[in-house]
Amino acid sequence: MTLSRLPRPSGGGYLPFMNVLVVGGAGYIGSHCVRQAVAAGHEVAVLDDLSYGHAESVPAGVKLYRADMGDQAAVRAALRETRAEVVIDFAAFTNVGESVQQPERYHENNVVRTEGLLQAMLAEGVKKLVFSSTCATYGVPEKMPMSEDLPQQPINPYGATKLAVERRLRELAASHGLSFAAFRYFNAAGASADGSIGEDHSPETHLIPLAIAAALGRRPPLKVFGTDYPTPDGTCLRDYVHVDDLSRAHLDVLPKLIQPRQALFYNLGTGTPYSVKDVIDSVGRILGRTVPHELADRREGDPPALYADAAKVRRELGWVPRYDTLDSIVLTACNWHLARPKGFAS
Repeated sequence: MTLSRLPRPSGGGYLPFMNVLVVGGAGYIGSHCVRQAVAAGHEVAVLDDLSYGHAESVPAGVKLYRADMGDQAAVRAALRETRAEVVIDFAAFTNVGESVQQPERYHENNVVRTEGLLQAMLAEGVKKLVFSSTCATYGVPEKMPMSEDLPQQPINPYGATKLAVERRLRELAASHGLSFAAFRYFNAAGASADGSIGEDHSPETHLIPLAIAAALGRRPPLKVFGTDYPTPDGTCLRDYVHVDDLSRAHLDVLPKLIQPRQALFYNLGTGTPYSVKDVIDSVGRILGRTVPHELADRREGDPPALYADAAKVRRELGWVPRYDTLDSIVLTACNWHLARPKGFAS
C-alpha cells in the first residue's frame, strides 16, 4: 500500500563545494541532512558510531567513518582526510525519560564526548560548527510561543546537557574564534518524500510513529498521557516540524558562519501547535483506520504546550517550512512505515 505523495523538497541556495563532516549523519535527522547537503553540491562525509544510526541510511558514495565523536584521534583523522571546513553535529542521546534515569550516561555522551569533538576540531583548525540543540533547554516556558530570548531553565538532564554545550560553544567563540549556529529543535517528524529514509528508533518513543504502529496493529494501543491539560482538547500541544525542513536549516545557515566568532541561536519549529488528539485524528485520516488508544495519567515533566516563535529563523535565514500542515508531515511518515514495516531491516 502506497499513499499519494507530496513533491520532494528541493535543496539549493547554499555555499557551493564546502567539505562537510556530518557527525551522527547515519541517524534520523542527520541522514536527511546528508542527502540535502549532497544534493546542494557539498562534499560530504559521515562520522557515526552506529549506536543508534543506520549505515543503510548513508547514501552511496558518501564515506562513513564508524567512530565515536569522543575519539579525538579518529575524529582528527576524519577531519584531515575529508579536509572538512564545517562540522554539522547531530550526535546525542535524546530520550528525555531515559536521561532522568541515567543522567551520568547522558552527561558523558552529550557533554564530555562533544567536548572531545570540539577539541579535535580546534586541533585541526576547523572552526565552523552547526549544533543540534533542543527546546528542552527552556524547561517550562514563561510564555507561548517560545522565542530565543526566554530564560533557559531545563527540567531534565537531556535539556541540561544541551544547554551545557551551548554555553561551551559561546566560550569557544570568544576564546578561539569558533563560529557556530545552535538550532533548538521542536518535534522533528516525518520521512523523506521518496520514502527511502525515515524514522527507525529502538525503542520508539515519538508520538507519530507510535500512533501509526498502533493503527496498523503492530503494537498495543497508544497511550494518551493526560487529558486534563489547560489546552483546547485537554491533551498536550506540540510543534511538529518535518525532518527535511528542519535539516534544511542547517545548510541555510552556512553562509553566516564565514565570519569568525559568530554565535547564533535559532528555534526550529513551525509555530503551529497540534494536540495529541490532533495527531491521532491525522494518522486515522491518512491511513483510513482507527488509531486504538487508551487514556492514562499525566507524565511527570510534560509541559501543557511547547511551540516555537520562529520569526528569527524566518527573518535571518529566509527559512520557511515546506510541509506546513500536520497531515502533510504525517503522510510522509505513513508512507515510510508502510513501505518499511521493520525500518531499515525491511
